[in-house]
Amino acid sequence: MKVALDSQSAEPGRENEDFAAAASQAAVLLDGAGVSGAETGCTHGVAWFSSTLGGLLLSTITAEPARPLARCLADSIRTVRCLHEDSCDLVHRASPTSTVVAVRAHGGALEYLVLGDSSLLLDDKAGGATVITDSRLNEAGKRLRGPLDVLPTGSPEHVAALAEYRDALTGLRNLPGGFWIAGPDPQAAEHALTGVVPVGSLASVTLLSDGATRLVDRFELADWREVLAVLGSSGPADLIRRVREAEAGDTEGRRWPRGKTHDDATALHWVLP
Repeated sequence: MKVALDSQSAEPGRENEDFAAAASQAAVLLDGAGVSGAETGCTHGVAWFSSTLGGLLLSTITAEPARPLARCLADSIRTVRCLHEDSCDLVHRASPTSTVVAVRAHGGALEYLVLGDSSLLLDDKAGGATVITDSRLNEAGKRLRGPLDVLPTGSPEHVAALAEYRDALTGLRNLPGGFWIAGPDPQAAEHALTGVVPVGSLASVTLLSDGATRLVDRFELADWREVLAVLGSSGPADLIRRVREAEAGDTEGRRWPRGKTHDDATALHWVLP
């Protein structure tokens, strides 16, 4: 496998809650959800949750290549729950959660799973670019974030509105009509987007957290073919550098309203033979 990976925390010295890793013919990316410094009910924290779940999931999908990805994710969620349910409050409204992207090449096919607002970018040998994103989280957010987006990012008013927004969004988590994300309940895995693509039709596969997709889906400074060109020529670190440059030019979110000036950003780029 030829894999290039870069992951950067939102700010220097701050814990990175993204996780990405690759093994033989498989890769995973998770973007942990939490509020820095806030009570979550978990003594371990969001970064522990995303990295523990991600490591278990990668191990499972490589050890059991015939087992469906959604079932592997459910088993991994169940195992993580067992690891900390005796010491942590898993019914707490802010209990750690995470998006999940997983891919596995087996028998000439690339299986994929996407849960939450991280993305999978498929580079077709014919020149097409297909992005697979679970849009339910963003759709739920759009219904709630109107009062938030008119305020300068980081202002006291924005901080208060962001807390209200996150609380309202939590009320839609893992419910019909809301959105689905990996947390304490293994049943969330049943609602992931899954599919199969012939491996031979692909030039590369890229897993991206929403902090790394901002250049396209929020800032609209590039399209997916341009992102693939950057990844192919200078790699994930340069993609994230371009995201950071755009963020630095709009620190108050006047041009691009957003909850955080900077976000953890991760890109895993797998070039297929």
